[in-house]
Amino acid sequence: MNASRADRLPAFRMPWAILLLFPATALAAELHVAQNGNDTNPGTAALPLRTIQRAADLAQPGDVVTVHAGTYRERINPPRGGTSDTQRIVYQAAPGEKVEIKGSEIVQGWVKDRGDVWKVTLPNTRFGAFNPYRDVIRGDWFDPRGREHHTGAVYLDGVWLTEASKLDDLMSKRPPKDSRNQGSWSTNLWYARVDASHTTIWAQFPEVDPNERCVEINVRRTVFYPDQPGRNYITLRGFTLRHAATPWAPPTAEQIGLVGTHWSKGWIIENNVISHSICSGIALGKHGDPFDNTSANTAEGYVKTIERGLARGWNRETIGHHIVRNNVVSHCEQAGIVGSLGAAFSLVTGNTIHDIHVRRLFSGAEMAGIKFHAAIDTVIQGNHLFRTCRGLWLDWMAQGTRVSGNLFHDNLGEDVFVEVNHGPFLADNNLFLSATSLLDMSEGGAYVHNLFAGRIVTSPEPNRQTPYHPAHSTTVAGLARTQGGDDRFYNNLFVGRGEAPDPARRKVSNQRGWTAGYGLWMYDAREYPLATGGNVYYFGAQPYAKETDAVVEPATSPDVKLVRDGPKIRVQITCGSELARARTSLVTTARLGKARVAGVAYENADGSPMTVATDYFGKPRGEHPTPGPFENPGTGRLVLTVK
Repeated sequence: MNASRADRLPAFRMPWAILLLFPATALAAELHVAQNGNDTNPGTAALPLRTIQRAADLAQPGDVVTVHAGTYRERINPPRGGTSDTQRIVYQAAPGEKVEIKGSEIVQGWVKDRGDVWKVTLPNTRFGAFNPYRDVIRGDWFDPRGREHHTGAVYLDGVWLTEASKLDDLMSKRPPKDSRNQGSWSTNLWYARVDASHTTIWAQFPEVDPNERCVEINVRRTVFYPDQPGRNYITLRGFTLRHAATPWAPPTAEQIGLVGTHWSKGWIIENNVISHSICSGIALGKHGDPFDNTSANTAEGYVKTIERGLARGWNRETIGHHIVRNNVVSHCEQAGIVGSLGAAFSLVTGNTIHDIHVRRLFSGAEMAGIKFHAAIDTVIQGNHLFRTCRGLWLDWMAQGTRVSGNLFHDNLGEDVFVEVNHGPFLADNNLFLSATSLLDMSEGGAYVHNLFAGRIVTSPEPNRQTPYHPAHSTTVAGLARTQGGDDRFYNNLFVGRGEAPDPARRKVSNQRGWTAGYGLWMYDAREYPLATGGNVYYFGAQPYAKETDAVVEPATSPDVKLVRDGPKIRVQITCGSELARARTSLVTTARLGKARVAGVAYENADGSPMTVATDYFGKPRGEHPTPGPFENPGTGRLVLTVK
C-alpha cells in the first residue's frame, strides 16, 4: 500500500492497536549484529555480534536487536519474547540498510553429468538433523498428484528451479506440463537422492557453469520461528527473508511458516519482504500435538482440533492479537499468510501478496494468498492480492471478521472464498476484479459498497456442522449446518458480461447446489432470504428476485479496467446517473441486525456499534452514500489510483 492511501484508510476500532504502534524502548538495551562482528563481543555498535541467533539468546524484554547490512544464513529461534506491548523484543534491520536472512546455503563443486545436467554430492552432515531432500511433503488435505515432493529447493541467481518427479525427467528435459513461468521461477528441473551418508543433487543449468554463478539450496525448515509456543510480543521489522523448507501447514497440525508466531500473542511483523517458501510464508497458526495430521480429512477431525486448542489456551487473553502490515509476500506454494486459530483478534493490513501456488505441482485444500481458519474479530484491510490461486480464503469461524478496502485482481480462482461460516462477518469497500469475485459457501455475511466485476458462486453445505461463538469469544456456542442465505448486500456494484437474462437459466437457482452468475439472482432459492438495498447492476448482472429497489442497467457497461502505470495501479471505470438514482443509506450495526445462527450483531471488535462511514480511500460517506467503493467519484470515464 502506498503511504498516502494508508493515511486515508478508515481507522478501525481495535482496542489494542494503538498500544502496539509505538512500543516503548526508551530504557531498552540495543544489541547490534554485523557481518564483521563476533559472537564473543558484547553486541555494542562498536563491537557487534556476528549472528542474529546470538543476539536472540541475549535479548531480554524491552531490548532491540539491530542487524546491519549483509546476508545472514541462519534460522532464528527466539528463546523468549517480551512481557507486554511496551516491553517487547524488537528485531529490526538497521535503518537504510539491506539485510537478508536466508534458509539456504551456497553450493559449489558442481560437475557436469551429461548435456545441461550438473550434479553435486554433499555429506549428510551438511544438513544436520534435518535434510530437506529426504523430507517429503505430506499432511491432512494434501494432494501430491501421484508423486513425491520434497521441501528442498535449488535456486540459480535467485530463480527457483522445479523439482522433477524422477531423474529420467531431468535427463530428458521435460518440464512439468502444468508449470507456468512467472519470471522468478523456472521450469528447469532438479532432482535429489539421499543415501545413508550423502545427498546427491542433479540440476539443469542450460548454457551455464553453476560454479561461476550463485547456486543456493534449502537447508533450513524455517527462518524466523520459535521452537516453543508462548514467545509473545516480538517485533520483526525491515528484513528480506527467503528460502525455507517449510512443511505443509493444514489447520489440524502445527503451522510452520518461513516466519511464524507459533501459538503466541502480540507479534508485529512489518515492512519485510518474504519469499520462496516451499509451503507458507507467514504462519499465525496453531501449536503442534500428537494428533497432528490425523484428522482423516474430516470436519469432525477439525472439531477435535478446536477442542484441543481451547484446552491449550485458545482465548482472547492468550492467543493472536498480531499485526501483520506492509509486507511483500510472494512465491509460496501453499499460502502467503496462513493461520488456524492463532490469527484471531489480529490486524492484517497494507500487505502485497502475489505469485502464490503458481507452480501447481501439488494440490490440496489450503492454498490461498491468505488462508485463515477462525479469523475471529480479525481485520483484513488495505491489502493487494494478485496472481494467486485464490486471494482470501476464510474457512470456518469467520465471526466478527472485517474485510475492508482490499484490491484483488488476476487471481486464478476466486478473489474471496468464505467456507462454512455462520457470521456475522463484513466485506466492505473492496475491489473484486478477477473473473470470479466470490465463492460463498457460508451464511450471515454482509457485503457493503463493493465492486463485483466477476461472477459470484454460491452453495449451501448441509453435510458439515461447523462452530459459531458468543460475540468476541473463542468459546464454541454450538455447531450448525450451512443452509445458505441470511446475507446482506447493500450499496454494491455488480458487473455482468453483457449476457441477456435467461429465464430458463435462472430456474437453476431453484435447485440446491452450486449456482454461478453475475449479480445476486443465484441466491433466489437459498434457505434464508437476503437483505438488499442500494445495489446497481450493469451489463447483464441480475438482482435478487425479492430486491425491490435495484438499479438495473442491462445494456450499460462500466468497462472496468485495471491499468499499471509504473509503480501505480489505476482503475478505469465509466459511471453515469445510475449512481445518483440508487436508493442508499448508511450501513450501520442497527441496519445489519444479527446473524441468524449465532444471534450476534455486526459490530466492532471492542463491542461498539459499527458504521461503514468511509470509502476505499478513507473519504467520508454521506447520509445517502454513493454505491460502490468510491464516494462521489464523478461521472464519465474515471481514472482512479487505487495503489
